[in-house]
Amino acid sequence: MSKNFSFFIIFLLLIISCNNKSENLHPNIILILVDDLGYADVGFNGSKDIKTPHIDNIAKNGVIFSEGYVSYPVCGPSRAGLITGRYQDTFGFGKNPLFAPKDPNMGLPLSEETIADMLKISNYRTFAVGKWHLGAHESLRPMKRGFDEFFGFLTGGHRYFPHEWDLEDETKVKSQSAAYRTKLLRNEERIVEKEYLTDALSRESVDFIDRNADNPFFIYLAYNAPHGPLQATEKYLKRYSHIKEKNRRTYAAMVSAVDDGVGNIISKLKEKGIYKNTIVYFLSDNGGRLRGDSDNGELRGKKGNLFEGGIRVPFVMQWPREIQGGQIFNKPVISLDIFATSKALTSPLVESKNELHGVNLIPFLKGENNNQPHDFLFWRNNLMQNDVNLRYEASAVRTKKFKFIKNKESDALYNLKKEISEKTNLKDQDREMYDSLKYKYSKWYETLIDPIFLGLIANKEYNKLNPDRFSY
Repeated sequence: MSKNFSFFIIFLLLIISCNNKSENLHPNIILILVDDLGYADVGFNGSKDIKTPHIDNIAKNGVIFSEGYVSYPVCGPSRAGLITGRYQDTFGFGKNPLFAPKDPNMGLPLSEETIADMLKISNYRTFAVGKWHLGAHESLRPMKRGFDEFFGFLTGGHRYFPHEWDLEDETKVKSQSAAYRTKLLRNEERIVEKEYLTDALSRESVDFIDRNADNPFFIYLAYNAPHGPLQATEKYLKRYSHIKEKNRRTYAAMVSAVDDGVGNIISKLKEKGIYKNTIVYFLSDNGGRLRGDSDNGELRGKKGNLFEGGIRVPFVMQWPREIQGGQIFNKPVISLDIFATSKALTSPLVESKNELHGVNLIPFLKGENNNQPHDFLFWRNNLMQNDVNLRYEASAVRTKKFKFIKNKESDALYNLKKEISEKTNLKDQDREMYDSLKYKYSKWYETLIDPIFLGLIANKEYNKLNPDRFSY
């Protein structure tokens, strides 16, 4: 073999190595979370009037979790569970937090490790985009919780049109609702942004991929859409001129904006040659509101309660390099599993700061484990009537087939494998199963603590206890 030919072979191997370097790294992880999306408002769950081709492609190229759940039926606690991989009531995040930038206890406790904290152990670049809602105090913000970069807003919602962002920063906020009008944050600085909110969040996610394609990265993209206020640009509204109901039309347009953003993200992954080794999750933080906008299909209930319409959500993922596409996974899984799966893939030998309550889903998706990922899933819904300050709770337990639920409206047992609409109460027909699940809940309840802060529905009470809340 000639010397020149040997040099050529070495040179060729170096090129191949460089071109395939992303395949040898840990997988990139993109977690796309939408807000208040109805179960039946995506194509892969049967939507006819709202088109979601890019989101549907994740389902086509990956896995549909037909029994995919979140750990709480409203925004804040659901996100706290997702980002820690733990039932949020084990650390007191049992309420929707208020916007209280001066309160270091109004948000995710510092005792908790986030998924970003965990991934930093493996040298991931981390980016939080969009809605935070895990604490507005300076000690609780994304860049103090494991994220290298942040672009978005701190409160539980935001207005979508830039001309409405007329409050310079938190010091100008004088009420809970006014926080929806603050300028966006880039890291710790308030900025002037000119794009429709959803488009801006998508743009920043694409830019982060472009800048970090040579490193393993994690993007937590928390779209505000289609959470209210219902606002969409003419670009997206034009697509749904056939929908006559105003709320439904605007809601559909907002979902379409998200879908475009998902398409842009996937295109950038392909352009950078990292598509196959990127895990993409897509899910909602809770069920639809059912205020003339969203559609939960056959599911009973809505955002805020523990019927299936409140906690079973559109949930898909793909990892083209490792997971066969076109799967429908028909066993109960929960958003807590995303943390556990990520840890198993990136730092399996490192002990977690706190006990994780999710499981690694990869062996189940590869057919290496045919058991149920979870024997039981649990929910506690912390509610309060402000007028008499009377607390009451709702509870639920899900097993392979059955669901126990107890709230003000229902004390029931349902067979979800036979009937997902929760119409036929089997409590008296199968008392043994009902009592068994009720007992399981009582034992799980012993691991929980009361909420550590007042929540959104106690806004007036919080203001009385904290008269300087909006004083600077």
